[in-house]
Amino acid sequence: MPFVVLAGCAAPLPQAEPEPVPAVAPPALSVAQSQRVLDAVAEVVAAGDVANDAAGLPARLEGPALAIRTAEYVRNVTTEGGRPPTVLPFEEQALIVPETDAWPRTQLVVTEQPDDLQAPRILVLRQDGPREPYRMWGWARLMPGVSMPPTAAPEVGSPTVEPDSAGLLMTPADALAQYADVLGNGDASQFAPSFASDAFRAGIENERTALATNLADTASVTQTYAAAPEPVVSLGTVDGGAVVVGELTTTSTIALTAGGKVNVEPFYSALTGGATSAENSLTRVFGGVVVLYVPPAGSGAQVQVLAGEQLVTGASVQ
Repeated sequence: MPFVVLAGCAAPLPQAEPEPVPAVAPPALSVAQSQRVLDAVAEVVAAGDVANDAAGLPARLEGPALAIRTAEYVRNVTTEGGRPPTVLPFEEQALIVPETDAWPRTQLVVTEQPDDLQAPRILVLRQDGPREPYRMWGWARLMPGVSMPPTAAPEVGSPTVEPDSAGLLMTPADALAQYADVLGNGDASQFAPSFASDAFRAGIENERTALATNLADTASVTQTYAAAPEPVVSLGTVDGGAVVVGELTTTSTIALTAGGKVNVEPFYSALTGGATSAENSLTRVFGGVVVLYVPPAGSGAQVQVLAGEQLVTGASVQ
């Protein structure tokens, strides 16, 4: 590198400046990369749907998505096509991409409305490590009348929020646990005032009431709700809140009165391994996904359920 001599003294050579370290991590995926991931997941799901066979699903599905889709194939067979798998659109209308350089990485896709005119879905796509493909971890139906809270453009990326993060109405982990308590105890839950009314909860309560009413003379019905200890992902919103995604498990037990007996419908029978009747109890386990918006502390807003999904993925009799 050339230099200039002045008054017999050599000027110090200029030092190369290192590239500045970004103040924030880059978005985990570009928009184009996200679409390629969606296409790859869609291809695997389509192949499974055509064959009604879950064997190939683990290539691009995991977690609740894998459990629910597998159960849907069983249901499709036992109802002779009367209840086919959920229609899942893979055309995105919005992306929420994490701003991270660590793993696992989880992004959210708000889909277009499916062809059957049901609600759009929120797809949860997760990469467990740098050499792992993105897999669909779960999906959930967008609730009627819900608008997604504004988030950063996918080219910028949304900040990830820790499970115990302060600055919100409640931590993401507490939001999931408290919502599970509200599902179980309704308005009697001490946490109910923090949650806005929602169609997902209303549907669960209506089904529970109808089941208990129909079986009032022959059985009692109990249901418990448990959220995973931590969200699968929490992503910051423009207003300082967070979109929180977690796994929800519902256990529903029908306990028969003495001398009672209940026939087990074919779908549940297949999940139990072939039982056709229960003399003591029938227990069903629902796998589920819930997506919450947790507002910033001091906003005066309530937690809102953005999307939810659940399906029976296991059953047992006694």
